[in-house]
Amino acid sequence: MIDIDQLMFKLEKNNPGQPEYIQAVREFLESIEDFINDNPQYEDSGIIDRIIEPDRSHIFKIAWSDDEGKVQVNKGFRVQFNNALGPYKGGLRFHPNVNLGVFKFLGFEQVFKNALTSLPMGGAKGGSDFDPKGKSNDEVMRFCQAYMLELWKLIGTELDVPAGEMGVGTREIGYLFGMYKKISGQHSGVLTGKGIDWGGSQMRNHATGYGLIYFTAEMLKANNMELKDKRIALSGFGNVAWGAAQKATEMGAKVVSISGPDGHVYFENGMDMEMIDYMLELRSTNEDIVRPMSYEFPNVQFRQNKKSWEVRCDIAIPCAIQDELNEHDAAILVANGCKCVVEGANMPCTPEAIDYLKENAILFAPGKAANAGGVATSGLEMSQNALRYQWSNEEVDKQLFTIMKRIHDLCREHGTDEDGKIDYVKGANIASFKKVANAMLDQGMI
Repeated sequence: MIDIDQLMFKLEKNNPGQPEYIQAVREFLESIEDFINDNPQYEDSGIIDRIIEPDRSHIFKIAWSDDEGKVQVNKGFRVQFNNALGPYKGGLRFHPNVNLGVFKFLGFEQVFKNALTSLPMGGAKGGSDFDPKGKSNDEVMRFCQAYMLELWKLIGTELDVPAGEMGVGTREIGYLFGMYKKISGQHSGVLTGKGIDWGGSQMRNHATGYGLIYFTAEMLKANNMELKDKRIALSGFGNVAWGAAQKATEMGAKVVSISGPDGHVYFENGMDMEMIDYMLELRSTNEDIVRPMSYEFPNVQFRQNKKSWEVRCDIAIPCAIQDELNEHDAAILVANGCKCVVEGANMPCTPEAIDYLKENAILFAPGKAANAGGVATSGLEMSQNALRYQWSNEEVDKQLFTIMKRIHDLCREHGTDEDGKIDYVKGANIASFKKVANAMLDQGMI
């Protein structure tokens, strides 16, 4: 029998001061405890001990010069967590609040998210405490070049393929790729999220948001509901929220709220495509504020320092940051008649919020399943790079839909109890664990 408390005591002792990582591992193990106990081959082979620790963690110094010629120093990270299913794969995050524990948490989650896509990808994560906000293009370029001077020796098309993530968009990927090409002399698919004219994939910016809505629609269908006319509250103002708003609106749902750090805006009758296009225009200014939407459109209300969860909705999709939706928010959603919560970011709901939602029979989908559309499209970009070919927008969208439906079906297969109730957290975790653990068993103790 697996002793989770003993495993966690050992993990926390070896990884002090890393609460996000510890939380992610504990929640994962607790959800698959019964499955592991019913399949002793995993514990007998040491799979559990091996799968919760990264293969390796790299930390390095990045020195670069700002526009005043002053030398700045940041920390760089790359956590290569598990490559049982394929090359390490996971985004690069540039944000001042990151640390090793955050990247271990993100890398751990990435292993199982990638496994759910059924594409041949392992899991990794990396980035830096560099903050691109407020920096000039030249400063961002010099930092990216300095970062790649350290990273390039750790990556490769059959070794580790980073992508963009928070703070790392097409601009940053371009600067990183340019330096990699200069150092290595290779024009390869070593990074994803590239520009469409030099190896990138169609649909990349839309993918996570579109995938979220595809998953949500399948989830509702499996529970005798439909997406059409449902009221959706979104948090966040980035690619994920924008893509989700666009696809949800196309499919007949009503997006009634989006948010930024300054508050949220309320759309009584739902967003229309003109509003969604303006949202994209606002985002191009590199500001997260949503207040200007209330200036541009009549009957749009801006509510300062308020959360999207305060409006009446059928579906809540947190797309911004970790732990943004707490137990208090969950109680408000339940009181307002919310039927479904779908994670669009990495661990945006606190454990207490998830417990409250489940206790109140609210459908809940974890991020490793619901927001896998981004990495799925990254995997499709890898395939196109290998083929030296570029698929059409329609072909990528079709593949994305197929992958998200397959992820939902895996969650349903492994998470349905005897009464026919689906636990999407349990289903996602068991399905992804089986794929990775069985591959590790097949490959021996390495």
